[in-house]
Amino acid sequence: MAELPIAPVKRILKNSGAERISDAAAVALADALEEYADEVALQANKLAKHAGRKTITADDVKLALQ
Repeated sequence: MAELPIAPVKRILKNSGAERISDAAAVALADALEEYADEVALQANKLAKHAGRKTITADDVKLALQ
């Protein structure tokens, strides 16, 4: 089960033009978003550690997204 709340995920889908969204679709997107976020977080953590820091900064996240 996704850790992200489903209501904001449904809003993301609605903002992209969807008229109706099934609960299963929202959960599927939440799962995909969490998987992607985990990958970005791991990369950002590696960048912070490489820089000798324990704190992940916004710049680490931006670099991880590239």
